[in-house]
Amino acid sequence: MKNSRLEFTNADRDAAARLIDLALQEDLAGIGDLTCNALIGQSDRAEVLVVARETGIVAGLPIGELVFAQVDPLVGWVPEVSDGTRVQPGQIVARAGGPLAGILIGERTTLNFLSQLSGIASLTHQFVEAASGTAATILDTRKTLPGWRSLAKYAVRAGGGTNHRMGLFDGILVKDNHIASWSRQVGNSRLAAAVRQARSAAPDGVSVEFEVDTLEQLRDVLAGGPDIVLLDNMSTDQLREAVRLRNEKAPQVLLEASGGVTLETVRAIAETGVERISVGALTHSAQCFDFGFDFHHIG
Repeated sequence: MKNSRLEFTNADRDAAARLIDLALQEDLAGIGDLTCNALIGQSDRAEVLVVARETGIVAGLPIGELVFAQVDPLVGWVPEVSDGTRVQPGQIVARAGGPLAGILIGERTTLNFLSQLSGIASLTHQFVEAASGTAATILDTRKTLPGWRSLAKYAVRAGGGTNHRMGLFDGILVKDNHIASWSRQVGNSRLAAAVRQARSAAPDGVSVEFEVDTLEQLRDVLAGGPDIVLLDNMSTDQLREAVRLRNEKAPQVLLEASGGVTLETVRAIAETGVERISVGALTHSAQCFDFGFDFHHIG
């Protein structure tokens, strides 16, 4: 399997470069690798295989090249598969060859990126598979570690998921605290009015999404004509009724379910007819993927 939509963008590359700088500073502190200095000769060379230890989706392979370019440009990094590929235990995903010290210095940083991002991609793929055959798209959230958002969202794409807004700058998502403040300021608690105000302030091409947690709020917000309504922590019965109301009153509006979505519940949620399901766990609770860093040749 390969995700044909996947692209490691300049923004992803820039994010990786910043994080690699931090990672190498943590490891080397401007001093170097004392173990390699003590035991590894400058002429020692090796080839290493990066091997999958479990079944899942690979993500982060372009980062290996960036790591070794900083550690030692003489180390060659050759991916054997593409990001977004489903791999099996024992499958070789990349090779690193060249000066042994450089390989050893870059090993942990490279594996940290690969393991974290492949874990996100693999978990995302499980959610996508669980919802397959329905109209629902699996989306991520902003629940990411600082500095990791671009890469985490790249990994979601590698797993077949779809990115929600990248940050506060590229989409309007009105939540309960926004509404509470707005209502006090304008003396109006009608969500339809808030939708119209948000729409008037939105830059061209920016979607307007509103969060609701009751069906009464949904009826109100639909009258304002948002692009998307986020249905927060609703039961499947409520979600089905929300779909019915949307179809009756504003069929052009997309519905997004969110809140505590798990692999055990996502199928039932998808079958209610919502078009979008956002899952914070994709980026904040994914387990690291297990890779081996196996020496193939030392010379």
